[in-house]
Amino acid sequence: MDAETTGSQGIELDISRVMELIPHRYPMLMIDKVIDVVPELSAVGVKNVTINEPFFQGHFPSKPVMPGVMIIEAMAQTAAVLVVYSLGKSAEGRLVYFMTVDGGRFRKPVGPGDTLHVQVERVQRRGPVWKFNGTARVNGVVMAEATFAAMIMEDK
Repeated sequence: MDAETTGSQGIELDISRVMELIPHRYPMLMIDKVIDVVPELSAVGVKNVTINEPFFQGHFPSKPVMPGVMIIEAMAQTAAVLVVYSLGKSAEGRLVYFMTVDGGRFRKPVGPGDTLHVQVERVQRRGPVWKFNGTARVNGVVMAEATFAAMIMEDK
């Protein structure tokens, strides 16, 4: 597969392209690819959740549950990919920092074997600050949601 393809819903970015756009790496890279990218507007991050995730060793050994903060991180990384992709080549690899998280809700647990689809939609953009609504789903069922803001940092 190419690093960047166009499907029926929008642009798809594979893991190689995601790693060109954002600096996150294992064990903190929380998305495997980004699909349905509509520059400046929306994107869907895909995370194949496996028992090999490091957080499952302690959360919880007898009933593995993906921590909610990691689901929110997947939302942030999906949004970061959207921001950097939308801004173009000069923004690749720049850091996008969380600023706020509001209205975070965790509806159902996410566990090994689930495929998490993380949809982010831009609500507002003012200069380097972008605000998003994020929704995480498994098989179309809402697992978590939040509104959050992030800022892309200038190179120094």
